[in-house]
Amino acid sequence: MLEWKCRDQTIKISDRPLIMGILNITPDSFSDGGNYIDHNEAIKRAHTMLQEGADIIDIGGESTRPGAATVSAEEEIKRVIPVIKELSKSTDAIISTDTTKADVAEAAIDAGAHIINDISALTYDPRMITVAKESSAGVVLMHMLGTPQTMQNSPKYKDVAEEVNDFFSKRIQEITAAGIKLSSLAIDPGIGFGKTIEHNISLIKNIETLTQINIPVIVGLSRKSFLGKLTGKDVSDRLASSLAGLVISVINGANIIRVHDVDASRDAILTAMALK
Repeated sequence: MLEWKCRDQTIKISDRPLIMGILNITPDSFSDGGNYIDHNEAIKRAHTMLQEGADIIDIGGESTRPGAATVSAEEEIKRVIPVIKELSKSTDAIISTDTTKADVAEAAIDAGAHIINDISALTYDPRMITVAKESSAGVVLMHMLGTPQTMQNSPKYKDVAEEVNDFFSKRIQEITAAGIKLSSLAIDPGIGFGKTIEHNISLIKNIETLTQINIPVIVGLSRKSFLGKLTGKDVSDRLASSLAGLVISVINGANIIRVHDVDASRDAILTAMALK
């Protein structure tokens, strides 16, 4: 069993991988941009995902799709904090804040969030390590080549799985040396973040190598563009390919799956683990 310390919560992961439901409070996310920009709609969507079996709700106020424009911390706070406050008050959900900004993370934690999910692995904002350390929040370190604005400009690796593993080994050493406990960390190989189709496939095939660090491994491939390139399907038609990728990921050792479609993903996980 893995245990992930996230403030006053200990998330236990044993036989069944957990589900992190995606809640984008943005006008421009690649899949559901604009759907939940209204706070009432966002809260309703979070409750639906919890009812469908989500273990964690991951709330973001800035799109990180390739080429996405950045937004200010003030705008991000305006988008997400009222929703986090309401969910923290009305549910016992584990809440994650999907942000690279220390001001946003700090406000989210004050509002009741338990986890900082940072696509930059705490590198964009020099104050983020301090916020994570002082709050004892759970931290997701993700691998990304470049930035959302540049990451898909001909990404190159000699061996993507080996290089991603090396990145996490070094970054975890730096993070723990700064005073953040290993038990608070999880890692995400960053499917689609500075990777080609072949890179994504190689990472999914080699998830087991990441599990050797013995902290939770999160995989987010739901509806992503490489699935569209494999199948020729538009983003709204990628449920089947998302579930196929999910099943392979959990069989290969993923501990947490970040998804848009919670109900179908739960069924796929339960079936895959039973058959495994």
